[in-house]
Amino acid sequence: MPRNPDEYAVYLFLSSGHREEVRFAKIQEFQKWYSNELVPRFDSDEFINVPIKNIQGEYMVVRPSSIMAIRVEPVFFGSVERE
Repeated sequence: MPRNPDEYAVYLFLSSGHREEVRFAKIQEFQKWYSNELVPRFDSDEFINVPIKNIQGEYMVVRPSSIMAIRVEPVFFGSVERE
């Protein structure tokens, strides 16, 4: 039986060579942000908001044109399957 991830780590690889990590609780949250915020402005030099839900009081903005790649990785907190 497949396990369900506890959250998703999303890595943004920027043209400057930096890598930023953002976490989403559900893959649908990432897909919504990706399709509504990032894709329509993929070649824009204007800043867009990147949601950071796990760090209170902090936010990140990025230029969509500077994102070269995105990696999405499921994160599992426990090693024991619980139901």
